[in-house]
Amino acid sequence: MLSSNDIRKRFLDFWQTRDHKIIPNVSLVPQNDPTLLFVNSGMFPLVPYLSGEKHPMGSRLANIQRCIRTEDIDEVADNRHHTMFEMLGNWSLGDYFKKEQIPNSLKLFVEAFGLDPKRLYVTVFSGNDKVPLDKESIELWKKAFAEYGITAKFSDDKNVFKKQGEIKDPDLRIFAYDKDNWWQRGEAPGELGGPSSEIFYDLGSPMFEIDEDEHINSESGRFTEIGNSVFLQYKLDGNLDWQELPQKNVDFGGGFERIVAIVQGVQDNYETDLFKPIIKKLEEISGKKFIKEEVKTHFRIIADHIRASTFLLGDEIAPSNKDQGYILRRLIRRAIRHGRFLDIDQNFMRELAKVVISTYAQAYPHLLENQDIIFNEIDKEEIKFRRTLERGLKELGKMVGRGEEIDGQKAFWIYETFGFPLEMILEEMGGLTDSQIEKLKNDFETAQKDHQEKSRAGAGQKFTGGLADHSDETTRLHTAHHLLLAALQKVLGQHVHQRGSNITNARLRIDFEHADKMTPEEIAEVEKIVNEKISESWIVEKKIMPKAEAEELGAEMEFGASYGDLVTVYMIKHPDSAEIFSTEFCGGPHVENTAELAKSGQFKIIKEQSSSAGIRRVKAVLEKKLEK
Repeated sequence: MLSSNDIRKRFLDFWQTRDHKIIPNVSLVPQNDPTLLFVNSGMFPLVPYLSGEKHPMGSRLANIQRCIRTEDIDEVADNRHHTMFEMLGNWSLGDYFKKEQIPNSLKLFVEAFGLDPKRLYVTVFSGNDKVPLDKESIELWKKAFAEYGITAKFSDDKNVFKKQGEIKDPDLRIFAYDKDNWWQRGEAPGELGGPSSEIFYDLGSPMFEIDEDEHINSESGRFTEIGNSVFLQYKLDGNLDWQELPQKNVDFGGGFERIVAIVQGVQDNYETDLFKPIIKKLEEISGKKFIKEEVKTHFRIIADHIRASTFLLGDEIAPSNKDQGYILRRLIRRAIRHGRFLDIDQNFMRELAKVVISTYAQAYPHLLENQDIIFNEIDKEEIKFRRTLERGLKELGKMVGRGEEIDGQKAFWIYETFGFPLEMILEEMGGLTDSQIEKLKNDFETAQKDHQEKSRAGAGQKFTGGLADHSDETTRLHTAHHLLLAALQKVLGQHVHQRGSNITNARLRIDFEHADKMTPEEIAEVEKIVNEKISESWIVEKKIMPKAEAEELGAEMEFGASYGDLVTVYMIKHPDSAEIFSTEFCGGPHVENTAELAKSGQFKIIKEQSSSAGIRRVKAVLEKKLEK
């Protein structure tokens, strides 16, 4: 039986022998795209190159990319949904197209992974009033299957399977769908699109009862999608009609966990070697076996969430109440809550994280390199959440003991005050009818929305960019913030990027990417550089330019901000030469010359500390020297 590491190697070897370069697996945190919390597909790093930009490694590429999709958090509990997953991918950027991709994708599954071609079925785009049926793909699939002695007929009727599972004609193997086999990025002129062709594996019997007749894209679970080739061959014109692209691209994606399960002959992803070590350790900790379905639910949720959490921590994301940190915190706490259902009342997440690192270290060595950060953060979060549970349970017990009715408003107060989740409040109350639960949930959501609206109203009174106001002092400190970031990069390295800021009329604060505590010498050097730029009267120049041009200049972006096609960029330039010290996307306000900062005083760092894993925080001021 092939191991998951064997499958990874065979995939990469398959495409390398076909002149593909293996591109790096990038961090789960998107770089230079504040619109996404996480990298959510293998395609993500390739988006600019699908539009025609030249990739530095060539036109034939492949990789295995780790991804996170948060919309599946609540679906995790069955045999195939995950929050974190790996995506197999290969791309042709204006090189080969359908003629090469279709037979190669079949060879990948049959020859590299050893799957029975008789259990493989495929889909193509059925066409619409703007784009015709993908007849080219139909004919290519017929030829590809014929290489394995299989007659592959096309049917424009997808419902060819009887309720009992047998097919009306065993030669039917190619089917047409509309929306399921069309991909496009958006609706505006210039957006790319094209037909796709999916490969499904027949498990032999349905896993879930469905009301409709069986077909390969139904929800019964009998047929599992294991690969999808998107053929990017169109672009929307000004009339929103699809026109052929001069550069046609191929984008293939395959769900690694599903493929591993099929290759290893199991119908549950959690029974593969990707998850079995985690499940085994969880059995040891809980004293329960992964057998009964009600127990499996808790095992799967915990195993999925600890894997995703370990990878997020490995990318130096720390638990917090916003953005990526919020999702991480939710995953860790949800896993701990489900540990309670298995009667686990001690800290256990670190032990599971060790297993995850051991299981994935060969493919993802950065997990081993960052294991101390992973263990430290997961310990802190588990200890903190268990205290939260104790306080929440104690308060809930008091309220019940006083005979109070726990309605939605009170449930939200407990949640907001103690961080005690609604799901656990419902569990502790017990004995509620479905209608009572629904009412309590609705009232809880109403109270939560009211709270959010009040918070937004309060936030709306503040200025953008982390500024408390637009006073002279705040404006000078804002400009000093630009100087500070550039100085940090000069002293600590170009890996330093802003990850948060807050500026008042008294001090500035910046959070930035850096693993180590700054030394006194580094702090002194940063202060020296900033004060030199102030004394040398550098010019602060504002420019409005296309976003792409600003990116080419290497302009620093505000973390979490989204930008339009035109952006405002501030440059801090030498008064007598073309030298540029700082270039940032920013909305202002700023001084016109760094010399103005001297009116408030000399730049000084007053505090340097850790903000979260891999993030340092510096606070600084402009202070007057005391007269002697």
